[in-house]
Amino acid sequence: MLLELSEVSKSFFGVRVLHEVGLSLQAGEVHAVVGENGAGKSTLMKIASGAYQPDAGAIRLAGQAVSFRGPREAQAAGVGIIHQEFNLLPERTVAQNVFLGHEPSRRGFVDRGAMHARTAELLASIGADGLSPDATVGRLGVAQQQIVEIVKALALDARVLIMDEPTASLADHEVQVLYALVRKLQQRGIGIVYVSHRLAEVFDLSNRITVLKDGRLVTTLDTAQATPEALVRHMVGRELAHYYPPRATQAGTERLSVSGGGNAKLRGIELRLCSGEVTGIGGLQGSGRSALARALFGAQPFTSGQVLLDGRPIRLRSPRSAVRAGIAYVTEDRKAEGLTPRQSLLDNALLATRAVRPQWLGQRARAANARQLLAGIEVHAAGEDQEIRYLSGGNQQKVILARWLAMTPRVLLFDEPTRGIDVGAKAAVHDLIRRLASDGAAVLMISSELPELLGMSDRIVVMRDGAIAGELPAGASEEDVVGLATGTRAAP
Repeated sequence: MLLELSEVSKSFFGVRVLHEVGLSLQAGEVHAVVGENGAGKSTLMKIASGAYQPDAGAIRLAGQAVSFRGPREAQAAGVGIIHQEFNLLPERTVAQNVFLGHEPSRRGFVDRGAMHARTAELLASIGADGLSPDATVGRLGVAQQQIVEIVKALALDARVLIMDEPTASLADHEVQVLYALVRKLQQRGIGIVYVSHRLAEVFDLSNRITVLKDGRLVTTLDTAQATPEALVRHMVGRELAHYYPPRATQAGTERLSVSGGGNAKLRGIELRLCSGEVTGIGGLQGSGRSALARALFGAQPFTSGQVLLDGRPIRLRSPRSAVRAGIAYVTEDRKAEGLTPRQSLLDNALLATRAVRPQWLGQRARAANARQLLAGIEVHAAGEDQEIRYLSGGNQQKVILARWLAMTPRVLLFDEPTRGIDVGAKAAVHDLIRRLASDGAAVLMISSELPELLGMSDRIVVMRDGAIAGELPAGASEEDVVGLATGTRAAP
């Protein structure tokens, strides 16, 4: 056995987060770890990679007992980890990032030639020889940056590679690149622990699946003998009656419309959003989906065209003007753009109302309303004063939703609303989105997950190269969406 964790326990501030959890990994195996947010997945991975030390239990690597005092010791022993948020220096080259902290030297100086050659060799070994060692990392796409993270681990002779939500920021076509990389790593005998909320990936890639819930090991299954329904039942402790709530039977009145909208990233946008309806936005990464949401929120305003809100012209020059008009925006990058991590969850829930009204005006009433909303959408936390950075991704997303619910918005813009959260939290967010639409809001939802886009949308608008490529009705197929997004199929 390549890696074994036996009866591992861990507590923080007297709260037990792992209860005698076990996990094993064979050479050349992909072992998936799944569970709801807060199940203990990240804590277990940080113990395996040396970031945390267990309170009890044992770790064995290739049959030898080990005790890592930090990530460097784990890396030196051959255990690497790729976090959901990359740990790269954007202004440095690929080679400089790959060998950061252990640069080859010659006569006391960094041997740049050797560093370049070794990086090129490592890239070629996983079929990524099209990526230059001299490329500046900050100018690379997300998928290419992930390749750099993988090569960083290989440069340290990793025998075990932990991948934490590796596709969270990838478009569908980039996920296939990752699949190919994982299989090549398997062929080299590297054991991979694959943490993901995307069950399709788990079934596509893994040999075995371990389910955690509330810090405890629920079961370990051979993937060939598991089903998605059984896995969800193990994860959430109940059957999910449906993955997506029923669609709207009929759209309401036109709430927001754009005619001839354009800016540096968008051109000729013709769009209508109706009350009671969820309008899905599909397309490849970089097609203009997020740029459209940001234009409607005034973060990157339209410089041409006209926007009507409830039939009246409106100039969305800034996020403040959009919020005052009743437009809410749930960004795709909640950590960088949606949260103030060192503030409490209550403060985060009140950010929108504080931005558009004086803090002294109805402060107690707003706080009481926020508390009621947080309770209503079942945010799980130690208390309202807990810093939001310590909440799971699903609970963080719920706090952001509560923030905008407090505004009773007329238009809601969701950019990847369920990215990085588990199936149970996804179902709660889906139900909430549909409830908001049923209450009369117009909802625009961007998603890179085609099943989510198809399951949630009453209409699907597909973008390509900064323009709208076409519109599809509810019930469209994945092939219809991909065809419009890539230009291989004409609009109906």
